[in-house]
Amino acid sequence: MDTAPRRPRNARRRLGSALGGVALAAAVVVGLTGCTNAVAMQPAPSANAAACAGAQVRLPATLNGTLPLRNTSAQATAAWGSPAAVLYHCGVAVPTVSDLPCFAQGSVDWIRDARGQNVVYTTFGRSPAVQVVIDTKRATPDALQDLGDALSTLPEDGHRCLDPQDVG
Repeated sequence: MDTAPRRPRNARRRLGSALGGVALAAAVVVGLTGCTNAVAMQPAPSANAAACAGAQVRLPATLNGTLPLRNTSAQATAAWGSPAAVLYHCGVAVPTVSDLPCFAQGSVDWIRDARGQNVVYTTFGRSPAVQVVIDTKRATPDALQDLGDALSTLPEDGHRCLDPQDVG
């Protein structure tokens, strides 16, 4: 019995299995490295609100004309710029009263909380609420205007920013 013809077939099978395993490992590595470009974020407590999903699909592809939208690792979040200069969370706690500055940008009211180089803006009068953190060294508050169309779809809750003269 001549076994010589079987050896190349067995060798081919082993080589094929080895190459298949290498290809599978390479595919897994490529798949995982594709995820590493995602910005690591945590979802807000009410991130699963349907209104957050409605706003999410309307978010702009760029902010400030130069900051591209990036993938994130959590529901109802977004980030723009590389490294991220603007962070977005939908489903944060809805503010009802605040002594922080409040202003309207288009049809959306915002509360402004300066925290060093970052400014935290929270929608006011919308439920669920959205929080946007802007790194002031790499982005401008004009980003809020870019977000206006998407966030104007969030349901209004009856609160709005008031001028001091409106409070009486």
